[in-house]
Amino acid sequence: MDLIKTLGSLVDDALLVIGHDLVITNANPASIRLLGDKVIGTNLNDVIIYSGLAEELAACLDSQKPVEFTATPTNNHYRHIRARMMIWGEDTLIVLLLDMTLQHNLEKMRRDFVANVSHELRSPLTSLIGFVETMQNSPDMELGDRQRFLNIMDEEAKRMSRLINDLMSLSKVEVDEHIVPESKVFVKSLLMATINVLSNRALKTGHDIRFHDHREQKVTEPVIRGGNDEIMEVFQNLLDNALKYSFPASIIRVEMHDYANGRLAINIINRGEGITEKHIPRLTERFYRVDKGRSRQMGGTGLGLAIVKHIINKHRGELKITSALNKETVFSVILPYATD
Repeated sequence: MDLIKTLGSLVDDALLVIGHDLVITNANPASIRLLGDKVIGTNLNDVIIYSGLAEELAACLDSQKPVEFTATPTNNHYRHIRARMMIWGEDTLIVLLLDMTLQHNLEKMRRDFVANVSHELRSPLTSLIGFVETMQNSPDMELGDRQRFLNIMDEEAKRMSRLINDLMSLSKVEVDEHIVPESKVFVKSLLMATINVLSNRALKTGHDIRFHDHREQKVTEPVIRGGNDEIMEVFQNLLDNALKYSFPASIIRVEMHDYANGRLAINIINRGEGITEKHIPRLTERFYRVDKGRSRQMGGTGLGLAIVKHIINKHRGELKITSALNKETVFSVILPYATD
């Protein structure tokens, strides 16, 4: 048993020693973390859920070879475990429990992502194919109808282009998320440039973007470590959302504050219909929309806030969202000041 104890301390996965009666006689620290601190002395059936456990035990004893099966802990039904059982000595078996929850969840996320991308691309593509076939089969179509169809096809093609561009941006930032940026970003200058880019569009919809610097040292330029293009993308996405979802001809406020622990906060505030509390935790999920029809109508891909979240994570920052129905919605970007 000393060898088992040594092996158990070396592995990160749960390692159990059981008898032929399935009673657990020894367990390593990883087993206790996974199954609870009262695992020793209990029956294996009481700590994992697997209806064919007796059959697997019999198969292991009969074949003298390791067997493998999947199970779930009784104390956490959301975990996914792959179990391997093998004989050790005359009356002892070793059970190795591999926690596959992360891999299972990542695979589910991958499947969901592929399904969502397929769905998002299928809609405009189906529309394009339908209009192309209609025009091909209608050589005598009136010029006005033809132009109307071409305009719709142009919008659908641009929608697909936006989606592909956002997918590429999201993929890039996710790959590089672990790399801490080293360049300097002069935040106020970048923020003012972003506001200037969107100011003409704001005027067309009657909106007014107003900037306020509430920092104690207003004369100094706030500097962070980061990438200019990525931080500008964050500001553009959040200001774009503010313009889309604010009341007509309303004021959008951009405020800069000193924040706790040597950080800078940029708040983008708009007045609109607002977001109910149940939606807020999911806003940064890929393709999550509060109102799918309205979002698509406004040209949204459902990826903007996911891109924002990953860029902020890459810059070791934080995104906070608060909202009240028919009142203010605040997106707060909190980033650490550059220390040198």
